[in-house]
Amino acid sequence: MPKRVLTGTVVSDKTDKTVVILVERKVKHALYGKIIRRTKKYHAHDEENVFKEGEIVRIEECAPISKLKTWKVIGKIGAEAPAAAH
Repeated sequence: MPKRVLTGTVVSDKTDKTVVILVERKVKHALYGKIIRRTKKYHAHDEENVFKEGEIVRIEECAPISKLKTWKVIGKIGAEAPAAAH
């Protein structure tokens, strides 16, 4: 069976060798038909502690590493632009 690959934003890099990734998906409401956003957070393994908050990364499903970690970071796609000060 192929491994799932998801794209998301790093929201936390505080723990050692772990990053928290926020993955957003858009689904159509069953009754009203409106497109709504659904989000989920995944804990992913980051062996070298190289990924920082705000970066957009790809994660891949893997064998369980710990209680919460069953994903590992494949690589960085880009970084979100910092918010401009008014």
